[in-house]
Amino acid sequence: MKELELYIHIPFCVRKCKYCDFLSAPASQRERQAYVDSLCGKIRSYADSAKAYHVVSIFLGGGTPSILEGEQILQIFAAIREAFLVDEDAEITLEANPGTVTGGGPASVTKEKLAAWRQAGINRLSIGLQSAEDRELKALGRIHTFAEFKETYQAAVAAGFSNMNVDLMSAIPFQTEESWERTLRTVAGLTPPPAHISAYSLIIEEGTPFYERYGSGEHAEELPDEDTERRMYERTEEILSEYGYHRYEISNYALPGYECRHNLGYWDRREYLGIGDGAASFFEGKRWSGEEEPVTLTRKDAMEEFMFLGLRKMEGVSRRRFREEFQTEMEEIYGTVIEELCRQGLLETAGDRLRLTRKGIDVSNYVMSEFLLDV
Repeated sequence: MKELELYIHIPFCVRKCKYCDFLSAPASQRERQAYVDSLCGKIRSYADSAKAYHVVSIFLGGGTPSILEGEQILQIFAAIREAFLVDEDAEITLEANPGTVTGGGPASVTKEKLAAWRQAGINRLSIGLQSAEDRELKALGRIHTFAEFKETYQAAVAAGFSNMNVDLMSAIPFQTEESWERTLRTVAGLTPPPAHISAYSLIIEEGTPFYERYGSGEHAEELPDEDTERRMYERTEEILSEYGYHRYEISNYALPGYECRHNLGYWDRREYLGIGDGAASFFEGKRWSGEEEPVTLTRKDAMEEFMFLGLRKMEGVSRRRFREEFQTEMEEIYGTVIEELCRQGLLETAGDRLRLTRKGIDVSNYVMSEFLLDV
């Protein structure tokens, strides 16, 4: 049987953050339940296609999956296990927003929701903190404080969760080098420490309140300047390495053995099914998103993906795997590009692998664009 990943999209949130351009919006409890019912039907519709696969990871993303009631999460996982063969040791992640777990309600609500997640088989939480500074959280439009994050984190620990990721964001309004370092050290110094930290830079996307405020260059004084943003980026790895985290992907850091298996599957081009509004899929040689018509990948498409997805990993891409998948040598297709990027000091060879150098990581988008074939 072949390996398969599942991505389940929950498009609901309490309130859209000012920087968010994801498919998400507030909804009533009735609307959420109707969506869950429809989602479960869609999950079951894959039962025949799933017979040749076993599921190695599941990721509930959004939106804010933790906005759902515990019973709704259990309903979704009942449908998953009815339609798919899920490995006993599958990595099963749920994205959680601190403002939806505690919700300002009694502790019993927190315990009930966390207990339902455990009952469903969820064994990894990805908690969206973004910053340990309340002023910065308010500027982002987050619905929680740092104190509420800590409450959620400790409640999750008490409920038995030991594999947790914390999402952080740099280059956000009013952030300084010092406040970014405080955030990194505060999160890495939690007891127990999170197993995984994702550290992203803010991207101001069209169609968001942040684009309206900052897209024209107005209010630029509220954002870190380019040099400051650069130093934040450079300091991230230095600081997290002090706490035992190793960088295994451009924006992701883990304690040994806690790399996100689901995301590694994306970068290694493992097949996955995205179920829910707007979710993307890569299944049986085709890609599609939501209700779009599936597109069959050409050999050229597949080779390009192999390179620009695989190079996101610090270990890079394997020449042996390229040869096995495409029945040709990597240099036969990309020899000129590889030679030039190595000459520029952006790529290097390490045994069987081709990987980004430190300099290459800094301009990774440029490096990866060089592997888009013109033929």
